[in-house]
Amino acid sequence: MKYLITICIIIVVFNCCTVLNPIRKSPYTTFQANIHNLPFDAIIVPGVPYNAANWSEVMRYRILWSKFLFEKGYTKNIIFSGAAVHSPYVESKIMALYSEALGIPKTNIFTEEKAEHSTENVYYSYYLAKKNGFNNIALATDPYQTNNLRRYMIKYNFDIKTLPIQFDSVVIMKIKEPMIDPSSAMAEESYKALKKRESFFKRLRGTMGKNIPYTDEDRQRQKK
Repeated sequence: MKYLITICIIIVVFNCCTVLNPIRKSPYTTFQANIHNLPFDAIIVPGVPYNAANWSEVMRYRILWSKFLFEKGYTKNIIFSGAAVHSPYVESKIMALYSEALGIPKTNIFTEEKAEHSTENVYYSYYLAKKNGFNNIALATDPYQTNNLRRYMIKYNFDIKTLPIQFDSVVIMKIKEPMIDPSSAMAEESYKALKKRESFFKRLRGTMGKNIPYTDEDRQRQKK
């Protein structure tokens, strides 16, 4: 039983936010297949927990990739998605602050602040995009997360393309971590980390998108 639990934990970890790229579909092939849809009205960029002592590589790659796509004219707007999940900072707000510090206009940055799992990043950002009149939408994240979320987007028939990170385009940017004031991204005083609020199995359900209050519209779209 102990080994079974360990295996389950490993599966969950590797299905969460990471820059690892399994041998599935080539990120380059996927990117090339979707760039004919340019320019996108908005890209969805899933959040990463903020660590004030260290700009994590995962966050760095996602932010610089969104900067690359915006400055190359591949997207008109950026939606950063993520609540305060594992730290008392709202992930989407932190990423927005970094993007502004890197020169992305504030008017082109949107934050989705409810999502606590990657499936929720897609779901809530999709409806935020639609609310703002964005119809041509793409998910822009690392290849591993792209592959995992593709199954979810197909299941619920979300019209969202994928633009997995092309690491060679990001690495050559050589941009150092900009200075930000994270205080404006602090969560409410009642904040409590997800692990302290939810059991392992409820978090697992969230990872699979089963904690989302799906509507009749979602179910109808799923049947198409």
